[in-house]
Amino acid sequence: MTTDVERPVSEETVRRALGEFQIPVDSQQVVLIQQYIRTLLRWNEKLNLTAIRDPLEILHRHFCESMFAAGAIPVDKGRLADIGSGPGFPGIPLKIIRPELELCLVESNIKKGTFLAEVVRELRLMNSRVLISRYEELGEEVAPLDFVCSRAVGEFGPFLEWAGSNRVQAHEVILWIGGRDLEEVQKIRNWEWREPILIPKSLQRYLLVGKNQEMSARRQNQ
Repeated sequence: MTTDVERPVSEETVRRALGEFQIPVDSQQVVLIQQYIRTLLRWNEKLNLTAIRDPLEILHRHFCESMFAAGAIPVDKGRLADIGSGPGFPGIPLKIIRPELELCLVESNIKKGTFLAEVVRELRLMNSRVLISRYEELGEEVAPLDFVCSRAVGEFGPFLEWAGSNRVQAHEVILWIGGRDLEEVQKIRNWEWREPILIPKSLQRYLLVGKNQEMSARRQNQ
């Protein structure tokens, strides 16, 4: 019997799912998505990287929701750090859809970091690196950043303080966030928040983008 690990998601299925999010992809990007899903399912049997086991749900929840940011914001090129990357979302899908991004995946768990390094190697993702570290301990290793993003931040206050610090110099922050946390985050100072963007096919999940006011002022004065 063929298992979910052995059975790839078809190209038609990938294109149809991404089409619902208005995300165009070429054939090579489809191949990378299929390969990534197979690798994730294979490693997930031992490491429990994601609670989602169904390949179609992985495609929608992890890939579509991650890649949606590339067109909604947009994220085209520059330096991007994915904080608390876990199994690589949203950073690796964003790299697949926007190959010109310079990607840094930050993950404190050694086993997850090992998985991320293997995915970067298997998919041959250029200008991509993995840092196994707590984000609070990083500074010049990642700075300066055009984008810093996360789907898995526990406490928004310390994270945003770190991202906006002179050590990191992040220009924009991108959060995948639940509706209950929106008001709390929008009250945090030093960030100019755009209107939240509802993620398609979701209930009360949003993209929230903030611009670092201090960094914006510096760039205007240069």
